[in-house]
This record gives sequence, structure tokens and C-alpha cells, in this order.
Amino acid sequence: MDMKNTRVWRRPTLGAVAARAGVSTATVSNALNGTGRLSDATRQRVIAAARELGYAPASTAQAVACGGTGVLGLTMTTYGELPVPYTEIPYYAQLTLGAMAAAHERGYLLMVMPNSLSPWMWLNAPMDGVIHVAPRADDPVCSLLRERGIPIVSDGPPPQPRWGDAWVATDYDAGLRLLLDHLTEAGARRIGLTLPLHDDTYPHQIGRAYASWCAERDMATLVEEYDSLPDYFTAEREAVGRLLHHDPRPDAVIGVYSDSGHNILAAARHHGLRVPQDLLVACISEDPDYATTTPPVTTVSLRPDRVGDEAVDLLIALINTRTGVDRRRLVQPVLSTRQSTRRPVRESSPVDAVGTRPDAARLHPA
Repeated sequence: MDMKNTRVWRRPTLGAVAARAGVSTATVSNALNGTGRLSDATRQRVIAAARELGYAPASTAQAVACGGTGVLGLTMTTYGELPVPYTEIPYYAQLTLGAMAAAHERGYLLMVMPNSLSPWMWLNAPMDGVIHVAPRADDPVCSLLRERGIPIVSDGPPPQPRWGDAWVATDYDAGLRLLLDHLTEAGARRIGLTLPLHDDTYPHQIGRAYASWCAERDMATLVEEYDSLPDYFTAEREAVGRLLHHDPRPDAVIGVYSDSGHNILAAARHHGLRVPQDLLVACISEDPDYATTTPPVTTVSLRPDRVGDEAVDLLIALINTRTGVDRRRLVQPVLSTRQSTRRPVRESSPVDAVGTRPDAARLHPA
């Protein structure tokens, strides 16, 4: 054999695709990842060049060479009839978009799959690993994936964690403490909490963090639980109403779901209370509308976009090497303070001086 004339095949590079399409490597990356502001003609020209050259991103090519698919899955556990689809809940929408962007940047496809798919689909769908969002104890998907030996990274710890489980979670304790400390700095001394009844680990962790914070400061716990299904809007507003009938009533109320701020504001209006003069209001939410409510509501963001990014990064690490990987990651929350927790400064009056609450007449409006 004449070795001089033997051509060794080398995997096409991003630069080769750029040269074939007559564009920059950044444009190739954007075209193949579905990002950037490109014309459809440019995007199609890059895709055609990649196909002609047989180009695949390095991580995808490596995965396929090792018997992988270059595809990641993402699934969400559903809880009966929700008032809106998961994709319309800001937390899950942002987590999914964050995971999708992270997967594309690392050369993987991300396939979003409802956990309600048939067991056959979960046993046969081509994927290298799965991000499991909102896991619950009785979800059959986990056992099916374990049966296939597919790595799983969950959004927060599973309700019944096992040795070797991997997850990415927001530091709920830190987030709630940010909010509680902010409220006390704003003058709150009786802080109420509405808490959904759920088998998800999230409300249980929030409840424990709240109780621990109150115990450290020798403050009373004021918790009203409510059934999160089927109509948690009405149920939470009723829970806020029960809080506001405590004697003495709370001077601040926190909710932990995306719509909680709206529900607390509605309950406060129903009881004739002004926010923030009579009641401070805050919630844990990703909803951008809270910047424009009346008044704008203070929120803690759980950074779901970051959770999605970290989940993809951890999942790929598990795919490439099953040992020596730190399987627990924490994302730090962010506090955004707004008018709903900024009590206006006012001069004291004779009524205030003797300790009578100016808003007492509004506790039980006619």
C-alpha cells in the first residue's frame, strides 16, 4: 500500500464549515444552535455546508463515537389539572429555556418530553441523559430510566433521595432568609406565610427554613396551608384571609408560588388593607409582571435559568464520566426589592404614640 497517497479522514471543523458557507465561525455556531439574528437564507446555507462536510460538534461526535446519541431529555412531572400549562409558568419556562441554551452551547440537542408518555417511549427514546423537573415519589419515569442505565439530574432533591442521586437546586433556605431579613429591616415583626399542601419537596423545605428562622429570633410562626389543587388561586386567597384574621394580625405576608403576590394583593384589597402602609407583601416568583403591579411587589428569584444551565453541565459530566463527579449543586437566589415592602416614613401622631393601630378599623370592613 502506498502510504503517501493514503488520505487520513479528519472530522470537519467549525472553521471548515465557515469557509464552505462563506461566513464567520460565530455565524456557524449561531446557525447550528438556532441562536443569533441571522437571515433564514444564511442559516440554511450554513446548515447545508455542515451537511455536505459531515460536520458534527465535538461533544456530539464524541458521544456518538462512544455509542451515545448526542441527545438530552427534559421531563416535567405533572400534577393533575393545572390552571395553566407548565410552559406558561415562569419558573418552568425559564428553566427549560436555560437548559435548552446550555445544551446547544455544548453541542447537544435537548428533547422536552412530558412524563405522561407511554412506558414504551421512555424505554426506547434515544437519549444520553435526562433532566427531571419537579420529581415526585411515585413518578414511574425514574425507575424506567434507571432500568436503562440513563443518568438523571433532578431539579432539586427527589422526595425520597437515594445514594448516587444527582440534582441541582436553588438554595431555598438562603432565598427565604434574604426575604425575611429584608422584611424585618423594613419594620415587620409578625410575618405570615402561605404554604401549599404538596408532596413536592419545595414547600416542605420552605416551611422548615421559615420555622428555623423564626425560632432563631424567638418570633411566632404564622403559617396558613392551603390545597394547591385544583384551584390554588382561590385557596391561597382564602389562606391569606385566615392570616389577616389573626389577632394581632401579621404586618407582612409571604407567598411561595408564582401567582402568590397577585393573590396576596387581592386578599389585602378585599380586607381593606393598603400595601405597603398596612401590610408588606412579598413572594418567591420569576414573574416579570411584579415590576408593574400596584404596587410593584418584592420578589425572590430562584434563578431557574441558572438551574437549567447547571443541570445540563452536571448531566454531561455524568455522561462522560460516571465517577468522581460532585452530584450536588446549589444555585444562589436573588432578591429584588420593590414598593410593596417599602413602608413610607410618616410623622407619629397622638394615636400612634399610645400604641393604637391606625388601621384597626380596616380589619373587619363592613
